[in-house]
Amino acid sequence: MKKEIIDAYGGKVRVRVCGLYWKDDTLLMVKHNSLKTGGFWSPPGGGIEFKESIDETLKREFLEETGLLAFPGNFIFGCEFIRSPLHAIELFYHIDRIEGLLHAGYDPEIQVIEEVKYLSADEMKAIPRDNIHGIFHQYQNRSEIEKLSGFYSI
Repeated sequence: MKKEIIDAYGGKVRVRVCGLYWKDDTLLMVKHNSLKTGGFWSPPGGGIEFKESIDETLKREFLEETGLLAFPGNFIFGCEFIRSPLHAIELFYHIDRIEGLLHAGYDPEIQVIEEVKYLSADEMKAIPRDNIHGIFHQYQNRSEIEKLSGFYSI
């Protein structure tokens, strides 16, 4: 993990929102190249800014990271990640629909986006455990992920 990440987010709790957008049986994912050697795949999302609603955050993050205009839907589930020096509370929402052309965007929060694409369950299973969001370690296909509800420690 790069020093910039530790300096920006270490030693405090960060509240993030993530959007799950499905295209057939593939999930839209973003690969960041500054969190882990070999990159880190996660759904589009990021930190909630002061006075910014969850919907506003999801729309901003999708636009920044993927170039897409997102239309957020219902809350699905939450996760807590605690691994020193990081601590994150993540709220996952269904994205009802998107508009625009998909492309690798930018992340003004230090991380560099290497790639954005739709991943199948088999593609997610092939990604090393440390290089994909923790929720996808146990839940890898659409039917399993869509059944998630409640709060998970990852």
